[in-house]
Amino acid sequence: MSKKKKIKTNALRLLDRDHIPYRVEEYEYDDEHLSGEHIIDQVSLEAPDIYKTLVLQADDDHQYLVCCIPVLESIDLKKLAKLSGHKKVEMIHMKDLLNTTGYIRGGCSPVGMKKQFPTYFDATIAKDREIALSAGKRGYQMIVNSQTIVDYTKATVGDVLKED
Repeated sequence: MSKKKKIKTNALRLLDRDHIPYRVEEYEYDDEHLSGEHIIDQVSLEAPDIYKTLVLQADDDHQYLVCCIPVLESIDLKKLAKLSGHKKVEMIHMKDLLNTTGYIRGGCSPVGMKKQFPTYFDATIAKDREIALSAGKRGYQMIVNSQTIVDYTKATVGDVLKED
């Protein structure tokens, strides 16, 4: 019988340190399949409970922001700008992600970045339930309580999704 290797990322180390309960689920990926859609069939939660982490920058003061939304949804940049008190926000360039956060595309978590940035969750997080977020490494999702992670990241919750 083989033992499964237990991974530790910055995100998971912080959750351990602060006694935040979580579990980790592993999924298959490759460089061609980094989208959230690829994760849906491999994680025990349904699509609305799997969140992706986006990193953005405000145009007016160059402040970085983190926003988590359901994996199949799209962000409305104007709504996030309004919620965050900025005139305009935009996604950061992929080449800047690692230097800014310490994470790479497909493994970006709202927990354990190089610096704690203002964090926002879409209002769909408001239900008290389990959600999946990147554990800080491609191929791993951390399953946490939605309200616990909102409180832990000191996040603001609001409507930031594009309308259909």
